Amino acid sequence: MYDIIIIGAGPAGLTAGIYAGRAGLSALILDKGQSGGTANTAPLVENYPGYDKIPGMDLMKNVSEQTKKYCEIIEFVTVKNIEKMEECFEVESSKGNFTSKLVLLATGSTHQTLDVPGVEEYTGRGISYCAVCDGAFFVNQEVVIVGGGNSAATEALYLNRIGVKCSIIHRRDKLRCDVKLQEDLAKNNIKIYWNSELKEVKGDVKVEEAIIYNNENGEETTLNVGGVFIAIGNIPNNKLALDMGVECNEFGYINTGKDMKTSIDGVYAAGDITGGIKQIVVSAGQGAIAAESMQCLLI
Repeated sequence: MYDIIIIGAGPAGLTAGIYAGRAGLSALILDKGQSGGTANTAPLVENYPGYDKIPGMDLMKNVSEQTKKYCEIIEFVTVKNIEKMEECFEVESSKGNFTSKLVLLATGSTHQTLDVPGVEEYTGRGISYCAVCDGAFFVNQEVVIVGGGNSAATEALYLNRIGVKCSIIHRRDKLRCDVKLQEDLAKNNIKIYWNSELKEVKGDVKVEEAIIYNNENGEETTLNVGGVFIAIGNIPNNKLALDMGVECNEFGYINTGKDMKTSIDGVYAAGDITGGIKQIVVSAGQGAIAAESMQCLLI
């Protein structure tokens, strides 16, 4: 039996694993994908302490290697169910069952998509949710990015930096990203289609056109592009929490106290699954708090 089982190997889960292991606790981290979570898809991280700038994948590789010194990580495993027993939790997964005294839900969130004709059809053929993963395929091509927050701005700047000709489609007349990012977009002459929405994506074998609709004047414009990057937010991965009866807010994010405890004794949550500010450093901080709180119950 483990002291703690952590579901999710993103910044929160990995940091919790480090703190748990250093406290002398036995911890296991399970993740449905590759260790690092959605932070792997960050083109360039420029606001994490200790690094002037570093690709998200490189940062999370460093964190993962550090975590492995203190606890076990199993990647590409699906957690099917978590059941609270009298004195422990039983975690059912695609790679067997595990038991622990406490559970930390660090399941993160998933990139939100658009219910627009052509988006599903051309996913992987010009529709992308990750500039660092797919940007190199579009060098010297025209692409558009849908969104107006930090993710959209960061992806636009990254694509511009590697030689992709990109523009932004935003449904409002003001961006929601940090002022510094707005300044960088202006300096790099990245065009923004204000008050506009993606209406349809067309093509043959791959994306060739993006049709946008101006919600202010009702005009439609057809853009000749080779790709469409969608950066409009995230959806909480809360199925395990809901199945357990963990209390979530109206947006589906897990409610926690300052100690990261949830509404169920012995269950904690940290990272993007708790909502709030979705930043790597915030998730890491919550992971540390959760591990410290859990440590107090076990030692």
